Amino acid sequence: MTARLRKNRKKRGHVTAGHGRVGKHRKHAAGRGNAGGMHHHRILMDKYHPGYFGKVGIRHFHYKKNQHHVPVVNIDKLWSLVSEQTRKAYTDRKDGKAPVIDVTRAGYFKVLGKGALPKIPVIVKAKFFSEKAEAKIKAAGGVCVLTA
Repeated sequence: MTARLRKNRKKRGHVTAGHGRVGKHRKHAAGRGNAGGMHHHRILMDKYHPGYFGKVGIRHFHYKKNQHHVPVVNIDKLWSLVSEQTRKAYTDRKDGKAPVIDVTRAGYFKVLGKGALPKIPVIVKAKFFSEKAEAKIKAAGGVCVLTA
């Protein structure tokens, strides 16, 4: 914005430029930023930001993310891990052979039980299975194989 359009132009010649005489216009009277949250701004902090101060929970000092890394896949997505032609080949098979779906090769560690599984026997290899997933795979005539 150009200088000639600023509000300050109207205040030229008036001593206090609209900031009063007694209290005076000071730079940062209440402190900068979040200053005074535990002191003179306590009411505001308690009203609009409850729980802002203090700690909660338990500290885990040397947290190793690798040990908690468990990518999951639901059983409704299991057949998307193998090719379409594999799925078609095993759909009407009567000789008892079942396809092996190794979810760890696809980057998943755990199989969860959301969704439905087609009634095609399948061998699923994973590090972990939920109870629901195991029950649904077995109900479809499949097997759950735990890998290291």
